[in-house]
Amino acid sequence: MSDFALSSAALPDSLDAFWMPFTANRQFKADPRLFVAAKGMHYTTHDGRQVLDGTAGLWCVNAGHGREQIAAAVHQQMMTLDFGPTFQMGHPGPFIVAERLTEILPGDLNRVFFANSGSEAVDSALKIALAYHRVRGEGTRTRLIGRERSYHGVGFGGISVGGIPAVRKFFGSLLTGVDHLPHTLDLANSAFSQGQPERGANLADYLEQIVALHDASNIAAVIVEPVAGSTGVLVPPVGYLQKLRAICDKYGILLIFDEVITGFGRLGTGFAADYFGVIPDMITVAKGITNGTIPMGAVFVRQGIYDAFMQGPENAIELFHGYTYSGHPVACAAALATLDIYQQEGLFERAASLAGSWQDALHSLRGLPSVIDIRNLGLVAGIELEPIPGQPGVRAFDCFRRCYEQGLLIRVTGDIIVLSPPLIIEKQHIDQIVDRLTQVLKQIS
Repeated sequence: MSDFALSSAALPDSLDAFWMPFTANRQFKADPRLFVAAKGMHYTTHDGRQVLDGTAGLWCVNAGHGREQIAAAVHQQMMTLDFGPTFQMGHPGPFIVAERLTEILPGDLNRVFFANSGSEAVDSALKIALAYHRVRGEGTRTRLIGRERSYHGVGFGGISVGGIPAVRKFFGSLLTGVDHLPHTLDLANSAFSQGQPERGANLADYLEQIVALHDASNIAAVIVEPVAGSTGVLVPPVGYLQKLRAICDKYGILLIFDEVITGFGRLGTGFAADYFGVIPDMITVAKGITNGTIPMGAVFVRQGIYDAFMQGPENAIELFHGYTYSGHPVACAAALATLDIYQQEGLFERAASLAGSWQDALHSLRGLPSVIDIRNLGLVAGIELEPIPGQPGVRAFDCFRRCYEQGLLIRVTGDIIVLSPPLIIEKQHIDQIVDRLTQVLKQIS
């Protein structure tokens, strides 16, 4: 670590100016938790402690921290071509990255539209869905279907189809013409399921009711997270996603998978679409595409959707949508280096090989005070705690702070602990996570 990096361990002069996202600002600024360095599986705090990363940063650092291969690629690209426009111009980066991505995508998902975040990717996918039906002469298909307890970023499209009340309630009526499927969590019948719950595939049939209400000729797309992450790891029941695919096919409705969390190895496969054997019409990604180093998002599109736009005069813009930084050269360099690491180190396969040990270790927490459910799939898990009466979220946040003090980074949402470690995790790290959680859960009972 350089002298400069060491000197940055001092606290800033003031914490006032930065309005922190998704944070209790007053609480944080009264007792700040600052990271100043990271390497491998660990962060270093401003007071010099090592914290085991149980969340891959924010679901994104799949290949672990401080990867010199990515840093070198980013530096070289910045010194060669720091920015290049992709409106009516181009540079090699996004073409190369898109081709590499299509090599690991299932089915005919072989066209890539670049964005800069998961939120932008979702809004792009929704716009592509609406425009697709219009260019095909079915412009009445404007209704979008999301799901309760889903998270699709913070754009107006994403929060409209999303289903977390706190994310939605401050921002008015949002997009009109949006319906929501019920979520898939069934604590009464499926608590402590290991992997996919056996019951609940019938919840997909609610889409039939929405079709009956609005008629399929008015419905454009259904968007779901294959595994709902930010709401607390809701694992789809066996057969649920397959049913959604069949119903969408039956009525000509596009199916979009939001794989911002599940993409790039989280379930032990390239994408959740591979894991479940269900090919959607579009996939949205971000986070792990660059190992969290440089912001980047993307929409993977089936060729038939792309081809529907390639009509009319050749000099006409086919889709009036995009971002200044779509396919940014530096992000592309980070993505290529990240994809190389995933392949060279077999990290997707590594995640699959550790999934059983991860499942066994996490379910050993069953029976501890306040634990009312444990959910897992691949290298992700949710541990639901019984709320303190009249104080929702307090118990889990207390757990979060205590874990940080004991050298473990977890994530909490409501009264649910969420874990999604880097794919480079070793069994000793799994044991450390479970041991520290055990200690903390006993303390907060």
